[in-house]
Amino acid sequence: MADEQSSLSYRDAGVDIDAASEAMRNIKDIVNKTFDDRVLQDIGNFGAMYQFDTSGTEEPVLVSSVDGVGTKLKLAFMTGRHDTVGVDLVSHCVNDILVQGARPLFFLDYLAFGKLEPGVVVEVIRGLATGCRYAGCSLIGGETAEMPGMYIEGEYDLAGTIVGVVDRKNIVDGSSIEAGDVIIGLPSSGLHTNGYSLARKVCFEVAGLTCDDPMPGTGRTVGDVLLEPHRSYANLVQLIMRIVKVKGMVHITGGGITDNLPRSIPEGLGARVDLGAWEAPALFTFLKKTGNIAGLEMLRTFNMGMGFLLIVAKDEVEKTLDALAQTGEQAIRIGTVVEGDNEVKYVGKLKYQG
Repeated sequence: MADEQSSLSYRDAGVDIDAASEAMRNIKDIVNKTFDDRVLQDIGNFGAMYQFDTSGTEEPVLVSSVDGVGTKLKLAFMTGRHDTVGVDLVSHCVNDILVQGARPLFFLDYLAFGKLEPGVVVEVIRGLATGCRYAGCSLIGGETAEMPGMYIEGEYDLAGTIVGVVDRKNIVDGSSIEAGDVIIGLPSSGLHTNGYSLARKVCFEVAGLTCDDPMPGTGRTVGDVLLEPHRSYANLVQLIMRIVKVKGMVHITGGGITDNLPRSIPEGLGARVDLGAWEAPALFTFLKKTGNIAGLEMLRTFNMGMGFLLIVAKDEVEKTLDALAQTGEQAIRIGTVVEGDNEVKYVGKLKYQG
């Protein structure tokens, strides 16, 4: 029988329960600031409860999505900056359900470490809370796990789930889209959360840059440019939907315009996108030239400066553009819905800054 001196604890196996408790204490105030009066309990319980308001909604339909941040997390590890990836995660998920016309209600996260670091937990959760407050949803719960041996020291994984609601009659499903409808692009804030494996290869392996080096053509460091948070379009688009009839929407994520635009267009239709309608920001110029990346590969990997698309009837275009302009948004008419085989055909040549 082993004596007390040789007995093992959970900490000896690499799991520090005290560190987890410290992290929980430190994040409570941050999380509570995202709560509205429909959150029924504090964080820390086995299940999170939310009583959403159905007034003004005839047939409420819940819309949900789950996602991660991908290898953009590597930039957080490299720079030691952990307060933006939470914003990325929330914005990505919020934009995904926005495509169907849903407004976000609440968000839950999953954060997993090999060795839990309370300070990093606080920064990540701070970013999640910032994203939730901006989108108007509550961060009502999640899971923070410590799993020795599962992750490289100093690294973690981050994923999340959003739940939103839309009145059934207001669901945007693309079913009313027809040939002649117009595609309007809303600018991105950078790479958002896609294409980072290729972007990192170009920046750090091909160009030999560090996170502190200047990113050519941007006036900012590589770290600042690559960590620029994923933009949330929820507040803007929800406003526009009250002014015009939006027939379809597209969140430009992995696969770029090439793969994402057809997801919102009915069978028997396609899209013609005019590459000369906008100018890709300098970041994309650098990636293309330095990595010697083909144009079509760029369009299928990155958002190329267009983060979200709206599809409206031809006679609603000017009204839509005027409404967007009044918000300060520099929206651009980038294409048209056409008869086709559910694919994107590009015309013209994409212009690059610099």
